[in-house]
Amino acid sequence: MISKLIKKIFTNSNHKEFTKSISLSGKACLLAKQNKYDEYKDINQAEFKIFSQNGEDGIIDYLLYKLKIQDPIYVEIGVENYDESNTRFLYETTNSQGLIIDSDIDEKKLNQKFETWKGRLSISNELITAENTSDILKNKNYNKELDLFSIDIDGIDYWVIKSLRDKISKIFIAEYNPLFGPEIEVSVPNIKNFNRTEYHYSNLCWGMSLKSLINLMVRKGYIFLGTNALKNNAFFVQKFYQNNFEQVYKNINLDDLGKYTNHTFCESRDKKSNLTFLNLKQQIELIKECKVVDLSSKNEKLVTIKELI
Repeated sequence: MISKLIKKIFTNSNHKEFTKSISLSGKACLLAKQNKYDEYKDINQAEFKIFSQNGEDGIIDYLLYKLKIQDPIYVEIGVENYDESNTRFLYETTNSQGLIIDSDIDEKKLNQKFETWKGRLSISNELITAENTSDILKNKNYNKELDLFSIDIDGIDYWVIKSLRDKISKIFIAEYNPLFGPEIEVSVPNIKNFNRTEYHYSNLCWGMSLKSLINLMVRKGYIFLGTNALKNNAFFVQKFYQNNFEQVYKNINLDDLGKYTNHTFCESRDKKSNLTFLNLKQQIELIKECKVVDLSSKNEKLVTIKELI
């Protein structure tokens, strides 16, 4: 009986008792790290994974600590089933309030898995577009200033962010495509129902370049604090809070973004969806004919990648 129970716990990451144990252990580890937070010169020093895809949980804890936010109000767009996401740890360990949005959410299953009856988590099963995001936030009563906003939809992220009001949250996290490199300012076009696999079978042409994201966020009143170590999520805080992060911010060089795009992971696939493990040069060669929007142009021209690199 005991062995069966142990097997059940460790083979089902949604088991409530197992989840509570992971959450409390993670919280204890992060509390132990907090006495070093004021010494950090790079947000990568804060990385720690509990429910996030990579080390985002630790970075978020660091940012919230520096802003003295204990019970954040957040929105996360692109969570799938919410097992692995940027705000799941906040939901599990704080008295936070959050809205999660994803077109693939099974709301019935989520209501069974999470204690949404406590009123701390709102769920929206909708396909996000640049045209409907603000209305969804307003309808769900999350159009006020938030503590944290996170977006990861593998597609038209740039256009969705552009549609949001300025300074929508104190902390802002967005995924970018490091394959576009440090120099060009591009995004995939604002296509309805964008699907990265349908846009190019390789799965490589999606999202926006880091430079385009940073320039957009600066215009919206934010400063760039760096990325996760994997180099696909960028972190920002409102410029008003720059002094809270002076140790980190003074080490940011916006003229040299290569350190944030020089990645090693490879998601390239062939026409049968098999992983191909191409090197960086091969990946770029594969998508050079793909159309992207040149955001450095006043007219935001549609061009091929090979025209820019």
